Amino acid sequence: MTELHMDRIDSPIGSLLLAWRGETLCALGFDDREERLAAALKSRFGAVTFTSGNGAELFRRRLDEYFAGDLAGLDRIAVDTGGTPFQQSVWRLLRLIPPGTTATYGELAAKLNSPGAARAVGLANGSNPVAIVVPCHRVIGAGGKLVGYGGGLDRKRWLLSHESGGRLR
Repeated sequence: MTELHMDRIDSPIGSLLLAWRGETLCALGFDDREERLAAALKSRFGAVTFTSGNGAELFRRRLDEYFAGDLAGLDRIAVDTGGTPFQQSVWRLLRLIPPGTTATYGELAAKLNSPGAARAVGLANGSNPVAIVVPCHRVIGAGGKLVGYGGGLDRKRWLLSHESGGRLR
């Protein structure tokens, strides 16, 4: 049985739910989507026990820095995403998209040397277990359209605006 620590922290876009082992974040989701996050963790780890607290301060500090405007604060959070090799390659690529900028699914697929894999990139993006820190919100549809975000488009819009100083691409 896998033991994960879990806690909630407040943020400008609602309460965030975090799950971690040691100093490594395994999941970050939105409190109003807790069932989805718990199901994903159980699917990934099998039998899971969740314990409260101890260690959230590290993640809370980094997220507070991010929400206060130090956008690089997220880069200092170690993550353990699990996933398939393809998903991991997409999630690593997401962390390379600079704050305040966006990329399309097609652009990411091309960077992976798989120009026809935009849909697969979208599926990997949608199953990202560590929202915000692995910035899937920075991925947009062709033509700059805001599409798909597990936390809802209002949150995606807020995050993109926050990162760009109020200017969306």
